[in-house]
Amino acid sequence: MIRPVSFFYLRHGETDWNAEGRFQGRTDVPLNARGLAQARSARNLLAGAGIATICCSPQLRARTTAEIVNEVLGLPLVVIDDLAECSLGVREGQLKAEWYLEWKRGRTPEGAEAYADFLVRALRGINKALEQDGPVLIVAHGGTYIPVRDHLGLGETELQNCMPVRHDPPVDGSRSWQVVPLGTR
Repeated sequence: MIRPVSFFYLRHGETDWNAEGRFQGRTDVPLNARGLAQARSARNLLAGAGIATICCSPQLRARTTAEIVNEVLGLPLVVIDDLAECSLGVREGQLKAEWYLEWKRGRTPEGAEAYADFLVRALRGINKALEQDGPVLIVAHGGTYIPVRDHLGLGETELQNCMPVRHDPPVDGSRSWQVVPLGTR
């Protein structure tokens, strides 16, 4: 379960591997020029959102995005190791293919993190972030968002790079979270 508190989630800015459709996993690919511009745009969208704490993955692309956003916000920045992207072992740098679906079904590539273990770790990282003073902005990865998406029943929709999304827990007996993107790219 995800702690029932309001929070924001921001997938890091674009990298060259994102643009090419390659899985990055733990490979530390930096933001490209478009990714840097996306982070600056997200910073402007989040400037008046009332965020109290920023939590981010330790990986360069997420941390750089968080630091750019924080240039305006000036908030505590908490690095949480469990927010790191999944390790895909020998499959990092490859394009999406049948191996990815097999990994999700439990067939782990050499040197990779098992899908089920990754989901547990990512959810632990999300909840650790949500223990901070809030509302919290979590800056991490598309994969790290999977347990949020699954627990909130959001389907298979993939987050765009640097599209801030606000999440508000159910109120008045409702079972549904409100999920609202803050802008469009």
